[in-house]
Amino acid sequence: MKFIVNFPAPQFKMDKLHSKSIGQKAEEIACRFLLQQGLQLLKKNYTSRYGEIDLILQDRHDVIFVEVRNRNRIDYGNALESVTKNKQKKIIRTAFCFLQKNNLLNKINCRFDIIAIKNGKLEWIKNAFSLEYC
Repeated sequence: MKFIVNFPAPQFKMDKLHSKSIGQKAEEIACRFLLQQGLQLLKKNYTSRYGEIDLILQDRHDVIFVEVRNRNRIDYGNALESVTKNKQKKIIRTAFCFLQKNNLLNKINCRFDIIAIKNGKLEWIKNAFSLEYC
């Protein structure tokens, strides 16, 4: 399910900010947007030996694992295409680590979303991928 909203998401210029700073700004914008949608932030930049998850939030009885992508150019693929099967596997393994560490494994539903910020617009792709696709 896709939602495209006009949420203040400035375009970032590579000559002004390096890619890590751009990613951090995009994550801040995505987090602010999701909090305004009523989700509760559990963790930012959670890492395990398998990888990193940008944002982990709770929506009622679900834990939402969010990958944030800033896209100003489409020649590298759109946000969904940029989260490859290999990246999805890393996110899922990292999510299992989070759930296990927090004693939530098999006790709560989870979902994998992507937030894409492109051309000043924020696109929220709910259920962007799942275990079946990996």
